[in-house]
Amino acid sequence: MTKASLIEFPDRIETPRLYIRPCMPGDGSDVFRAIADSRDALRPWLTFARKEQTLEEVEAGVRESYAEFIKKTDIRLHIYLKETNEFIGSTGLHRIDWDVPKVEIGYWLISQHTKKGYMVEAVNSLTHFALHDLSCQRVEIRCDERNTASRRVPERLGFKLEGILRNDHLDENGTDARDTCVYSLILGDLIES
Repeated sequence: MTKASLIEFPDRIETPRLYIRPCMPGDGSDVFRAIADSRDALRPWLTFARKEQTLEEVEAGVRESYAEFIKKTDIRLHIYLKETNEFIGSTGLHRIDWDVPKVEIGYWLISQHTKKGYMVEAVNSLTHFALHDLSCQRVEIRCDERNTASRRVPERLGFKLEGILRNDHLDENGTDARDTCVYSLILGDLIES
């Protein structure tokens, strides 16, 4: 297997309405504003939205993610509207195992941009990129069983629900155990459909 850090990754992945690019130093202010604007919607599902962070802390997180991108140990990507270059959310390839290879796609959008099909468009493009360009054998999506909006993304894209991991993570209050849905898609699923 090629050393992970040598794996080529494009400057951007384009869809009809969006472009997706690796996070870059300097993106912290956009991410900071986006989280602040959507904190109430994100808090139940994403641990990073549960803690108030300073702009400097968010920027530091972006830079740490950029270092992981360089090494290809985790690939955090930012989503922009093509028409306006507006930052609208984040996605990425996580839990990467280059030996298989396989990845997990995570995602979130600024609240004002939900219910417009943007995330389905972004995840569809990223899934095809992972399967075809990165030769992944498996793409996963994991989400809280209660998060119906997040669950609709893999379901609309033909991912298979493999199972539900019971008591897999804690809720936003850090007290009650919650269940996680595990969806997957492999190249054979695309050929069948």
